Amino acid sequence: MSPSRVAASRLAQQGSDLIVPAGDQRTQTKSGPVILADEIKNPAMEKLELVRKWSLNTYKCTRQIISEKLGRGSRTVDLELEAQIDILRDNKKKYENILRLAQTLSTQLFQMVHTQRQLGDAFADLSLKSLELHEEFGYNADTQKLLAKNGETLLGAINFFIASVNTLVNKTIEDTLMTVKQYESARIEYDAYRTDLEELNLGPRDANTLPKIEQSQQLFQAHKEKYDKMRSDVSIKLKFLEENKVKVLHNQLVLFHNAIAAYFAGNQKQLEQTLKQFHIKLKTPGVDAPSWLEEQ
Repeated sequence: MSPSRVAASRLAQQGSDLIVPAGDQRTQTKSGPVILADEIKNPAMEKLELVRKWSLNTYKCTRQIISEKLGRGSRTVDLELEAQIDILRDNKKKYENILRLAQTLSTQLFQMVHTQRQLGDAFADLSLKSLELHEEFGYNADTQKLLAKNGETLLGAINFFIASVNTLVNKTIEDTLMTVKQYESARIEYDAYRTDLEELNLGPRDANTLPKIEQSQQLFQAHKEKYDKMRSDVSIKLKFLEENKVKVLHNQLVLFHNAIAAYFAGNQKQLEQTLKQFHIKLKTPGVDAPSWLEEQ
């Protein structure tokens, strides 16, 4: 072969080679199509896939909810658990009403105690300036100050009652109801995918439908496991909530009753003993120092 032909052959061979910039993921080949190497999944594509799955799940759940409201779809019902949840929601409303009334009572009692203390100070001042009515103003001043002191003690018991019931209603019960909401969402998803699977099983079975049925079965099983877990979680929380509720309310109702009864019976010793029984500490108002009520 002549030198010119050898050079031409080499140039033709070099021309057939694909030149790829550095850092490109493509594999260099001397002939044939360009082969793309496996790339790391694109975050944008992953987000798009998550959005697609979320949209599909939302559509199925919305369809299930509408179907249930129209009376066309079936829903899974745990009668015993549903009854317990209804009772809990009803009790929460009643406890919230008690809480509002107790807070109103506390506000009104605070105003009355504040007025009694001011009235006692006014009587005491007049007792020093009115010699002819010194005794009358004096024992009225002592009476109002004693009433104010007992009122502060009662107010401490009522505020302790309010704080305990508020924790029970707005934290403990609310936490359980959040789990109930998750359980209800899991139930809707479970029924939505159960309905899909039932519809596919009623249709023809061929090469096109069998993969769809298999995929639907897997999704149904996953949501069934999630539903069963949430149902178990709710049952456990309801059980512990009931035990805690009985214990808390028993103590608080005994406190409330004993404090109110001792206050209106004028039994100062019994009123103070009630607070000691429940480990409630009040600031002792001094002559110059303001009471804990005045500091609020």
